[in-house]
Parts: sequence; C-alpha cells; structure tokens
Amino acid sequence: MIGTFAAHGCRLPRRSIVWAWGWLVVSVASLASAQVVTVDTRTGAVTNGDTTVNTVGRAYQQITPTHIPLNKTALDPKTRLELERVLQAEQGFAMRPFPRGHKGLTLVANGKLEPYGESYLQMVTSAGLAAKPGERLVLSNVKIDHNRIVFDLNGGPDPKHRLLRHVSIGAGPMLNPVVQDNEQEPSGARLTLAFDKGIPELTGAEVKALLAPLISFDVKTPIQAFTDTLPSKLKEAILGHHVLVGMSTEMVLYAMGPPQTKTREMEGQMPFEEWIYGQPPKDVQFVRINGNQVIRLEIAKMGETPVIFTRNEVEGLMRTDGTPLTPASEAHPTQIGDVQRDSDTQAPNAPPSLRKPGETLPTDNEQRGVMKPVRFPKPASQPDSGSASQPESGKADEDDSHPAPQPGANPDEEQTPPSNPPK
Repeated sequence: MIGTFAAHGCRLPRRSIVWAWGWLVVSVASLASAQVVTVDTRTGAVTNGDTTVNTVGRAYQQITPTHIPLNKTALDPKTRLELERVLQAEQGFAMRPFPRGHKGLTLVANGKLEPYGESYLQMVTSAGLAAKPGERLVLSNVKIDHNRIVFDLNGGPDPKHRLLRHVSIGAGPMLNPVVQDNEQEPSGARLTLAFDKGIPELTGAEVKALLAPLISFDVKTPIQAFTDTLPSKLKEAILGHHVLVGMSTEMVLYAMGPPQTKTREMEGQMPFEEWIYGQPPKDVQFVRINGNQVIRLEIAKMGETPVIFTRNEVEGLMRTDGTPLTPASEAHPTQIGDVQRDSDTQAPNAPPSLRKPGETLPTDNEQRGVMKPVRFPKPASQPDSGSASQPESGKADEDDSHPAPQPGANPDEEQTPPSNPPK
C-alpha cells in the first residue's frame, strides 16, 4: 500500500496537516508547490522529491534476487530422496533475522522475499526472534511439496506431538502423559522456498545457492559469519579492531573483545557503562555505552591530547545499501586544564542563569534609565594671603562652627580661666 500527498500550484498554510489511511499517518508541516511526499507502508521507505530514506533497518529490507539456472524437468522421486538426505541436519549461518511463528519467511526461487520492510519488522517484534544474523542454523526438518520446500530451523516453530501431548495412559487416578517434554515452548523458525511451476530437478548445491541471501552454508568462523551480514565499511572496522559510535555491544565485542575494565556511572539522569581498553603507555580507548549502543568514544594517546567522537556513524550504514547518509564524523580534541581565553578576540562567558534557552521575563521589555557619568565635587578655592583670615558673618563653614580641641587638652575636663590673667 502506497500513500501519496501532493500540493500542486498552491502554498499551504504553515500548520500541521494529518492524513490517515489505515494505520499510516503522515504529518506535513509546510509543503511547497508541486511537492510530493510518498510513503510505502510495505517497505517503510519515505520519498520526498528525489530523496528516499528508509525507516527500517537494512536487515529487514528487500533482498537482491539470485540468478541460478534451473532445470525444466520435474523432480522425480529418486532426486527427492537424495535432496532430503543431503539437506537434513545441514548447518549454516543466518544472514537475516529469523522470526518465530508457524508461517515464517517465504523466499521465491530467483525472486524476492515475503514479507519485507515494515511487515518483516512487525513479524519479528510480535512473534519474537529465533536467530540473529551471524548465528548458526540447523535444518532440523525438510519437507518437499509439489511447488515448495519447507525447512524447519533449530527445531521448528511448532511443538512436537501436538496431538499426542493430550493423551495419557494409566489406570485409575494414576495417568502418565505419552509426551513428557515439560511443555517447552519451541524456539525455532520456518523458511519456505517457493517455485512458480513446480519443483524442478535440483541438487543440494543448487538449493543452497538459492537460499544464499538468507542462509550461508560456507565454512566460516563466528566473526566471519557475523561480519558478512554487515555493510563493507562496518565489516572493515570490526575486522580492523576499530570502534565506531553507533555500534552495538555485540559489534564491540567482535571488534575488541571483552573490556579490561568496566565501570557504571551516571550523567545527569542517564546511566551508562564505560568500557576501557588498553593501558599506558599504549593507547587507551574509553567506550561509553548507553543501553546497547555506543554513544561516545574517547581515544587517549601517550603525550597527546585526547580525541573524542560523538557522531553516530553506524545508523546511516544500517539503513542504506552500505553508503553513509551523512559525512564521516570529525573528531574534536579536548583541552586539558583551565581554558585559556583571549580577551581581545573572545567575548567573556555568559553569567550563570536559571533561564531556559530563549526564555524571556516580563521585566526584560521595561525601559530603564540610562546611567549617566559620575560627577566629582569641585575642590574649594584657597583664600589669598592678603585677605582677612576671619570669614564673613553668615558665611562661616558648618565645619568651622566647632573648632578642634587644642593639643594636650582634655575634652572631658572643664576649662577654667587662669587665676592671674596676663596684663
């Protein structure tokens, strides 16, 4: 199902427009004239003009069909028995996530995969995961029909003896069930290889080649089986023992192995783990993990400034055909010690505030008076030498109304005139 929303020859107002069709909801804020937004609800791809962005991971997108030449002769009973003998209990490695469930995945010979995109992801989410990419698979059962071959992987998705598990044998109150498996839930998957016009004459090698997009039957090590399911750039990083921001913990373990030191800390309200690799004088890598993803990488070399990576480089690779959506991240070095600021070219840091970014207060718009320059008092003028020393009446200074006491006089004692005044 594909939904399209277009605006031709008109400019819509700047408000949210919601268009719903089934479970699909598309929100458009402002569309220019002749702009088309297409959403494919089957593949999960969003197309806006010439730009296409996948909303599901690369592991759930459509596969590249194989081109295996097939014989036009119908399968005879002898070849059928040979196929069952060759494929039974064969082991391989999963190239895509395999969901649980009775239906499972369907692969058309030299064709496409059903389901894929959002439907594939929804099946894995609802039914659960039977095998992750890179894990080992065992063909526990092979059933050949007139136009399809059904493979049960890792025991299959259905419980064994579904009818006999309801039968018990005994006398009186002592009854023993025929099937005694503690009613364990099956954890396997199912894969169907479908043909358009019946099953032709096939060999075991041809069947394995048809299943190659989903199961690899080559002899590999676990790390080879896992990296073959990843884009080339990510595969080279893991095989070269490099960590990228955005890797999962499984990728980090394949690339670097278990960490030498592991710590758990808090940054605000976010908990994280710090995986530390290496010891001085060698390079030391600090891998910060939140949940199941690397969010920060710091590389410290002896005698050099530590380098920090924070941009996610893996997300774009896992949603495309292996090409990044954004350019590679640039590392930014950190400065050790106090930050030096040039007062001639750099403005001082803003004072601390409790305001949110962009928040204004009612008092910000009030007009306040402009500060004027400070005026200092003028010094008093000195009198001339020929002028009278006594000030004019009524113009005496307030400070001069109380003369200072004479040196050696006690202000607490009362002053008495001398007994013999001078003549």
